[in-house]
Amino acid sequence: MFTRLLTSAMFAGAAAGLIAALLQLYFVQPVLLHAELYESGQLVHFGAESTVSAHPDLPGFDPVRDVLSMIFTMLVYTGYSMILIALMALAESRGAVIDARTGLVWGIAGFVTVHFAPGFTLAPEVPGVAAADVYARQIWWFATVIAAAAAMWLIAFGRNWAAWAAAIVLLLAPHVIGAPEPDVLTGPVPTEIGALFAARAYGVGMMAWVMLGGFAGYFWSRETVPATRTQTA
Repeated sequence: MFTRLLTSAMFAGAAAGLIAALLQLYFVQPVLLHAELYESGQLVHFGAESTVSAHPDLPGFDPVRDVLSMIFTMLVYTGYSMILIALMALAESRGAVIDARTGLVWGIAGFVTVHFAPGFTLAPEVPGVAAADVYARQIWWFATVIAAAAAMWLIAFGRNWAAWAAAIVLLLAPHVIGAPEPDVLTGPVPTEIGALFAARAYGVGMMAWVMLGGFAGYFWSRETVPATRTQTA
């Protein structure tokens, strides 16, 4: 079982992580680099206008930085894949069908858990924007993800209204309590760049998680068939 889980997780995580890394390099990284120009003072934002105080061109392809970023993204999604496939194995033991098609639904649930649920109140942020204490935000983020994961499980496998009501409470509670916020909402980065970054981060995150779920379901189902045949023989 552990070998099947590890093999499926590595293949699914590496495949989804590589695609996610390429999407991030093309869509997300340029926005981050643009925001860093404002953070460093190379671009200055005054209301609806921006003035250039230094050369504003974005840094080009950096092999070391970009390759390390791709490797890190693949490792992160491999970790996500291990958690996802472990939950798939548990669900399968309870009679759930796991394959590439159902894996897509698992991927959407993973996106809601890890990205959308915490981002509903604590949106993705670019460098240079006002933010609360990082440790307080991390605690709130982890608590929200755990609550959302439990809610997703109850929605999927709960068998009565009490379970579904508990899921609603778990989804709402972190946002009713509220995420840590800075005392003053200000910063050198234009709001348009922050909005574009959040939109692209969500878009790439959703595509990556859907692919991760599909790959995880596919590789897990492929590993299940040989194991079943071995047990039958």
